[in-house]
Amino acid sequence: METSNTEFFEALALLEKEKGIPRSLLAEKIATAIGNAIRRDMGASEDSVVEIDPGTGRFYVAMRKTVVDDVLDPAQEILPEEAAKYQSGATLGDVVEIPLDTKQFGRIAAQTAKHVIRQGIREVERGQLFEEYSSRQHDIVTATVIKTDPKKGNVTLEIGKSEAILPKSEQVPGEEFPDNSRVKVYVVDVVNGEKGPRIMISRTHPGLVKRLFEMEVPEIFDGTIEVKSISREAGSRTKIAVWSNDENVDPVGACIGPKGQRVSAIVDELGGEKIDVVKYSADPAEFIAAALSPADVLGVELDPEGAKSCKVTVPDHQLSLAIGNKGQNARLAAKLTGWKIDIKPESGFYGE
Repeated sequence: METSNTEFFEALALLEKEKGIPRSLLAEKIATAIGNAIRRDMGASEDSVVEIDPGTGRFYVAMRKTVVDDVLDPAQEILPEEAAKYQSGATLGDVVEIPLDTKQFGRIAAQTAKHVIRQGIREVERGQLFEEYSSRQHDIVTATVIKTDPKKGNVTLEIGKSEAILPKSEQVPGEEFPDNSRVKVYVVDVVNGEKGPRIMISRTHPGLVKRLFEMEVPEIFDGTIEVKSISREAGSRTKIAVWSNDENVDPVGACIGPKGQRVSAIVDELGGEKIDVVKYSADPAEFIAAALSPADVLGVELDPEGAKSCKVTVPDHQLSLAIGNKGQNARLAAKLTGWKIDIKPESGFYGE
């Protein structure tokens, strides 16, 4: 049984090198599978022995049989004179080990090994992929466009060694994805599915803008500036609320950058999406007033009932600016602050 094993162990070593699957793991899985197979196909007892040790190169398989004077089950019982060949002085009731040679289970072993190795490779690759993906969760990855489905509009991307789908619903309206072009996507989540890990990616997620700011603004990366909240209508406008832990650092100025360089780099990456950088405040009235920028706010009246709703007064000529096109500015400000915002002009009349 020990002779033809060098090849077997060499194969395990090669797999470990190429696929990164530990040989001990494979050996263990193959041993279990062979044990199951000899029980199933040869009727071996539960306590049969399968030892595969890549360290010592030992590959030993044996069936255990009980010595009896009348054999009813040849797979599990043996006569004394037969038993003596394996263990001298074996008497009734003893259990003897009968080594199997490769011929007797060679086919079983080969098939089992193939199956286990295939499965093992898949599992390990999935595990590695899952690890790799999980480490990128809530991060930006650069992917290559493979193809676009002309009917559904979903885009297939290559990320590292595998493929991911960017669904139409996660694309910014009007974006084009030429084949082989590079595109940045945000990893929203990683789920372990039947066919291995699936990576959920998006171009519309607010997290994409947040990570772009972290990459562009060193003060956010090192924690001096915190991104407190973000609201986004992908493709048209994002509002981001920032706060500085250092009174000497202006959070809004740092995010906009000298001559607006930092923010314009992000705007370019997002295909011209407008970005309002807003200073966060722990005082709701201040925060709400800032969130409605670029409109000027004259006053914020918080609902005394504590229902997180407020009335905001703006100069008459800025009413439409505060509300924004199709109500977008007010909507994003409400989402950014978590407050329901009711906007009224200074004169008290809604453009009557």
